[in-house]
Amino acid sequence: MSVDGEPVAMWEPFVIPAGSTVEVGQVEAGLRAYLLLEGGIDVPDYLGSKATFSLGRFGGHAGRALVIGDVLALGEAVQPADAVAPVPSEARPSIGRTWEIGVLDGPHSAPDFFTPDDVEAVLSTPYEVHFNSDRTGVRLVGPKPQWARQDGGEAGLHPSNIHDTPYSVGGMDFTGDTPVLLGPDGPSLGGFVTPVTIAKGERWRLGQLAPGDTVNLVRLEPAHPEPVGAARGVLAERDGLVLRRQGDDSVLIEPRRAGLDLMLRARIHVLHRALRENPPAGLRDLTPGIRSLQVTFSEPSDVTREALDGLLALAADVADAEDLVVPSRHVRLPMSWDDPATREAIARYEAGVRDDAPWNPWNIEFIRRVNGLDSVDDVYRTLFDAEYLVLGLGDVYLGAPVATPLDPRHRLVTTKYNPARTWTAENSVGIGGAYLCIYGMEGPGGYQFVGRTTQVWDRWASFAGDDRAVDGTRPWLLDFFDRISWYPVEADELLRLRADFTAGLWRPEIVDGTLSMREHAAFLDDNAEEIAAFRSTQRAAFGEERERWHAAGEFTRVVEPVVAAAPAALAEGCVGAEAPFAANVWKVLVAEGERVEVGDAVAVLEAMKMETRVLAPHAGTVDAVLAAAGATVAPGDPIVAIRTEVAA
Repeated sequence: MSVDGEPVAMWEPFVIPAGSTVEVGQVEAGLRAYLLLEGGIDVPDYLGSKATFSLGRFGGHAGRALVIGDVLALGEAVQPADAVAPVPSEARPSIGRTWEIGVLDGPHSAPDFFTPDDVEAVLSTPYEVHFNSDRTGVRLVGPKPQWARQDGGEAGLHPSNIHDTPYSVGGMDFTGDTPVLLGPDGPSLGGFVTPVTIAKGERWRLGQLAPGDTVNLVRLEPAHPEPVGAARGVLAERDGLVLRRQGDDSVLIEPRRAGLDLMLRARIHVLHRALRENPPAGLRDLTPGIRSLQVTFSEPSDVTREALDGLLALAADVADAEDLVVPSRHVRLPMSWDDPATREAIARYEAGVRDDAPWNPWNIEFIRRVNGLDSVDDVYRTLFDAEYLVLGLGDVYLGAPVATPLDPRHRLVTTKYNPARTWTAENSVGIGGAYLCIYGMEGPGGYQFVGRTTQVWDRWASFAGDDRAVDGTRPWLLDFFDRISWYPVEADELLRLRADFTAGLWRPEIVDGTLSMREHAAFLDDNAEEIAAFRSTQRAAFGEERERWHAAGEFTRVVEPVVAAAPAALAEGCVGAEAPFAANVWKVLVAEGERVEVGDAVAVLEAMKMETRVLAPHAGTVDAVLAAAGATVAPGDPIVAIRTEVAA
């Protein structure tokens, strides 16, 4: 790092005179460098923060990464720079290519979800950081678990599938057989198991993990050990409720009894409301899942035995919720069935992640098969006849709902992608397990596609009527216990509606109402025979699909890591373009032998109209790209940048 060309030391304060130029330079150790400015950057708060969430395109400076020409105002300095002491040498971390990261067991460990050998493997295996990693999550390459159960039941065919539950930053999430360390931009809710969670004081290391690094997870001694005979990560049990550890600053409260039961969700709702009205000391956040409630404290020191006993006692007092009547709006949304954007996501998955998945090339046909339906038209009718109840928000980002049909006869059950997709179009609609989700933004995903709809998040507007709004802003459309129904539109019409939504010219139809749990229970009783028949057919088809997977080796498949190829020699007269990431060329859009003119400050790859995407672990250079394309440029011609599209 330098100021006006003069080097300045890392980890020490320095003064930047007005008009000076600060250059950070190349990061030589780790993945990221940080520049701290006295007073901070003066930008408006968004949802209580000044940070930028670039994937969601909000917060910070215009909701995006900085570009040339941006002007940033600084906040008021609290103290002069010379009053700030350098970071002591003993407090400066050692940053290399091999890491040890402290974790704690839970929330989903052995013997309920993983075998004891699986958990020991997690804690003894040197994992490699996969190139397909970012702030949403750090994918790891390592051994495949043996698993303690055959499948996830209603949550999905793979044993990693669970009913959607809140996640913690730093959770080791198994998306199928692939482990992912969830980052600060990762989802707050999802349907995969998490055997261990990184301790709060260790999470900074996530930001420095670079592709190819080695990660060793080390078990830390918990402040509150598991009771004798309890599963790993279980802090306490009482009256059918279990308290699970999520790192050292969060706990998860859920019923011991497995399965999807709307009465259990109602019970979680009552508990959520009780804790909001009488919060324990140090409470920072509450996140409800399908059948669980995450309680997050400001500091690990707030997670006392007294606090844990109080949570369990309060949860046990919420014995049932049969008399619960909740606000429940009816929200009608358009859907483009089998939308082209979902087809593109499937094609990308097959090209860059996995080309032999049993749910591809058409997710809808897989949904038909695994539910025992006669035709794809039956999938269509079931979906559009259903009324989906919103049980959670924030599943795969930005107010994305996780919802299930009120009528079990409409409850299509699928499994989730293994491994997960790296790209999903904004507002794609998918089904995973027994749940439907609308993806709030572009990003990874694992639900089986059925279509695409309009936005469920509006970064420029505020939807009224929810006391969860921060600073008067509530950009998410849906609420807990809303009921969603669909009407079909063509793909072109959907694009028009999406544009009108962005312009503030259109909003979906919403009608206020209520939902009575007692009345819903009566409905289930009245239709119990038909519901049982539907579920019987569904279970049989589910079992047949499981047998097909066994026969095909789906449950025992082993993916050998691709060995990076050595860079090919450059052809005479060609110039190499160095890429600071592991990548391969997705497609070349120039004819062989075509000459490409290169202007000042224009990247060769951009001039060639070449697209690159991080899709396979090839060498970390693209030296042979120009030769492969037949381009001829003179040595010394400027190569300033490489325009890329990197899969999240």
